[in-house]
Amino acid sequence: MKVKLDRIISIATLTASVAALVLVLHKPPPLAPPLAPTAIAAHAQSFQTKIEQLEQPRAQGQGATEVRLTSQEVTAAIAQASGALPAGPSTASAPSKGGPDSSLSGDLGPGEPNVKDYQVNFEGDLVKGQFLTHVAGKDVWVTVEGHLGSKDGYATFEPTQFKVGDLSVPVSLLNDQLQKRLLEQRDRLKLPDSVGGIKVENGEVVLSNK
Repeated sequence: MKVKLDRIISIATLTASVAALVLVLHKPPPLAPPLAPTAIAAHAQSFQTKIEQLEQPRAQGQGATEVRLTSQEVTAAIAQASGALPAGPSTASAPSKGGPDSSLSGDLGPGEPNVKDYQVNFEGDLVKGQFLTHVAGKDVWVTVEGHLGSKDGYATFEPTQFKVGDLSVPVSLLNDQLQKRLLEQRDRLKLPDSVGGIKVENGEVVLSNK
């Protein structure tokens, strides 16, 4: 009986491992429809216009200025700055300007994740991101969502969910490592001098000036 029980446990363990591997390697549903190349320039220009509006000096007695950015505007600005198209059915394999082996990692140093494709979206007060990266010799999609904020002139991020492929990973297992990495990359999180705060509200990024 013990032999049979051990055999059943072994089969169950193997089945669970295979199922977990399938979930990890499976591509999750996209966060948002992909942007057409013709729309990227328009959204990127809208992004730039709003940022310039935020940087304009306030008149005496005028209250703080706020601008709201949509996920399309943020995605387009990132795509234009990196020279790569956002991920989607028609763009998932599109190379960046650096050549077929380049990625959105840009000038990231050794040990940084090699991000090949991405998607960004905002829902309610949450920011959601999907990134195609290389893990253990395989390309996998990592999905993270959480709250975007600011403190002492720097952007902050508090995750509420992690997924690798379709497999959910407890936030408690990864948050300490994430916060450590954010602290190491603190200079990249510094807000422009003209920005006093950042948050996500009603599905948009809200930037306020000082």
